[in-house]
Amino acid sequence: MATKSKKAKHGEKMIEIRLRFWTNGIAEEKGNIIPKQAWTSGVVSIDRNESHGIQPTNPLPFHSLLDIGRVVEKVLITHDIILHPGNRDEKYLQPL
Repeated sequence: MATKSKKAKHGEKMIEIRLRFWTNGIAEEKGNIIPKQAWTSGVVSIDRNESHGIQPTNPLPFHSLLDIGRVVEKVLITHDIILHPGNRDEKYLQPL
């Protein structure tokens, strides 16, 4: 079922998903960080976007770099976001 198109506000044409990596506990002094260093775990969140009807929910954690794709997919599914294959992906897909 096709959804009708609509105008998007400036700055709301893209859907933004954010990755945040934890940095706590790396530096010896509590409350300090070591610049440009982080753990391989953190959270995935989605930003508010009124044009797309997206209301953010609680961030979802990932526990390794290999886990990021699964968590991003879960965030997309939770918000009913449909992805369309780009030109480079079409070579892997064929109609059923």
